[in-house]
Formats: sequence, C-alpha cells, structure tokens
Amino acid sequence: MSEAKQYDSFENFYPFYLAEHSNVTCRRLHFVGSTLVLLLLAYSVTTASWGYLLLLPVVGYGFAWVGHFFFEKNKPATFTYPWYSFMGDWVMYKDILTGKIRF
Repeated sequence: MSEAKQYDSFENFYPFYLAEHSNVTCRRLHFVGSTLVLLLLAYSVTTASWGYLLLLPVVGYGFAWVGHFFFEKNKPATFTYPWYSFMGDWVMYKDILTGKIRF
C-alpha cells in the first residue's frame, strides 16, 4: 500500500481535492449536503434545538460519500486528509456559488 502524499498547505492540496471531485453529480451531492448542513445549523441555532447538531456530520458526509462511492468511484479525501478535506468542501461550495466551478 502506498503512503498518502503529504501536503504542506491547503493551497497545494486544493488542486488534488478538485481532481477528486471531477464528476458533476458528486459535486452536486456535496453542494446539496453542505446546503442542508447550513440550513440544519441555522434551524438548530434559531430554535435552540441542539440535538439536531448531531445530524450535521451525517447529512454533510452522507451526501458527499454517496457521491464518491457511487459516482466518482474513489475514496473520499476525508479519510486521508480530514482537515484539508473539510476546508476543501467549503471552498468548493463557495466556488460553485460564485460560478468558478460548474454545478
């Protein structure tokens, strides 16, 4: 088994992250999951329904992992690069919102 490449910065990691999300359906599932996370977070905070916060990782990662396993057919970067991958999710979300990445 080969060892994972070590990235010294998020800037160096992000091109790899985008390459792991080349399938448009995978990107869309990430976007839907991230949007639901934001909505669920807002609902939890505005209604003080703190138990819903436990669903955040299930909703966010659930949609993303379906995209990877069934459409992208690769292993999610979260398993190897958890922090950079989390950051990448939100940068990609912003890039989709601003039209920099195709939805």
